[in-house]
Amino acid sequence: MTYLIVTIGYILILAGIIIYKSRGVKNEEDFVVAGRNVPVYLLVGTLVTTWIGSGSLFGTAGLTFQVGFSELWFSLGAWIGILAVYFIAARVRRISQYTLTDILEKRYSPLARLLGTITIIVAYLIIAGYQFKGGGRFLSILTEGSISVEQGTLITFLIIIAFTALAGMVSIVSIDIFNGIIMITAIILAVPFAINGFGGWENVVNTINEVSPDHLSVIEGHEPKWYIGIMLPTLILMLSESSVYQKFSSAKDSKAAKKAVMGMFIGVVGIEFLMCLLAVVGFAIYAHDPRFFMPDGSVNAPMSEEIILRIGFEQLPSFVGSLLFAGGAAIILSTGNTFLMVTSTNFSRDIMEKYYIKNASDKTKLLIQRSAIVILGFIAYLIMTQFEEILSMAFISYTMIGAALAPPLLATFFWKRVTKQGGVASILAGMLSVVIIEVLNRTGFIGDFGFISFPYDSKMVAIPALITSVVALVAVSLLTKPTPKEIVDPFFEKD
Repeated sequence: MTYLIVTIGYILILAGIIIYKSRGVKNEEDFVVAGRNVPVYLLVGTLVTTWIGSGSLFGTAGLTFQVGFSELWFSLGAWIGILAVYFIAARVRRISQYTLTDILEKRYSPLARLLGTITIIVAYLIIAGYQFKGGGRFLSILTEGSISVEQGTLITFLIIIAFTALAGMVSIVSIDIFNGIIMITAIILAVPFAINGFGGWENVVNTINEVSPDHLSVIEGHEPKWYIGIMLPTLILMLSESSVYQKFSSAKDSKAAKKAVMGMFIGVVGIEFLMCLLAVVGFAIYAHDPRFFMPDGSVNAPMSEEIILRIGFEQLPSFVGSLLFAGGAAIILSTGNTFLMVTSTNFSRDIMEKYYIKNASDKTKLLIQRSAIVILGFIAYLIMTQFEEILSMAFISYTMIGAALAPPLLATFFWKRVTKQGGVASILAGMLSVVIIEVLNRTGFIGDFGFISFPYDSKMVAIPALITSVVALVAVSLLTKPTPKEIVDPFFEKD
């Protein structure tokens, strides 16, 4: 009951903040980029909670339960990506576009924008979908099965849709500072309590050494290809994270955007390391629990994704566990809000307003975007039903975005020779390679092409997808006429 009261109470507080803030939304700029007036501390909070979503709470935690500390290679990709983003954050804010696809159009062409929009919509709907799935599991655990996973998923879907449609980016940045504080506090408290409850760190190590010693190593237990493949999805996603770029455009100025990136780095590294540590402790706690393992001894992957919430509900004192659940609710809601917000922004601005409803009034634009949130949210719900694991959804969506958008996006800021044809080819190659691999896997295709064999592990899909995208970018750019200087120069001005 304590868990339920704390979680529902926190959600109601967030709802109150959102309703209050929604009264200040007057036009599209308020709704999409919060009036371009977000201070650094709020920007740090919303950037951290953008990244730490259900993918971390469930997918990354499940991966840690399966492989141990070597999961940190998955997180490392994002950490490197954040540092790389630091060097272009100010440029993004200075260009002051609404979305990442605005940048693609400005540097390449309207076709690049359209293809980027399609990629983002498809991939982000998958990400939004696993927030619904994560919420379903969350509510099922919280109510001890009184609410089924399916019912919880539907409830989460409705809450996220309502929160996002009400106030847009204003609501997201307003509640994310609270979400960030709750989440960090909960994880910091949960780790020592979980270790102490199991008899101390020595007992954790001894238990894991008896079952799977490789869980305690960052560099053992896998082939070199695994470490590369596991790190690439988060790296290339972070470099092309549309919601992050949209939030850069919400900053007061370029300096604020750069400061926020460093704050994001510190917050993300700290939280992801502690979440990894907590899941490793969870592996020791549940090492002999049949719920987490299949009859053949392998890990029950869907169940392993619940490890952090299971620890919070079954192993921690109620005041710590209830705080962890409030943090979990914050993670799911914030990330679901963000990805629906970005998806609807791209759909409404890059498709509806550009091709069908031109010169619309502010009132009409807001109506279009809010309608898009509801429609796209429903599509995300349908997509979610096609997957069992959150982790597999994460790998596919991360790679689709990263492989299609990271190479052409980085080229806009670091390679003057890239052409509009090269950018378009790169987006197409990255997007289609992921789609083709997933389709072949789902159809049961069996084949060996030397560099790739089917069925192909979804955790490794970033390797062929990124290679295909980069080769297309470079080859087509070198074979086509250079872009005019007046288009290129704005992307290389000093910050």
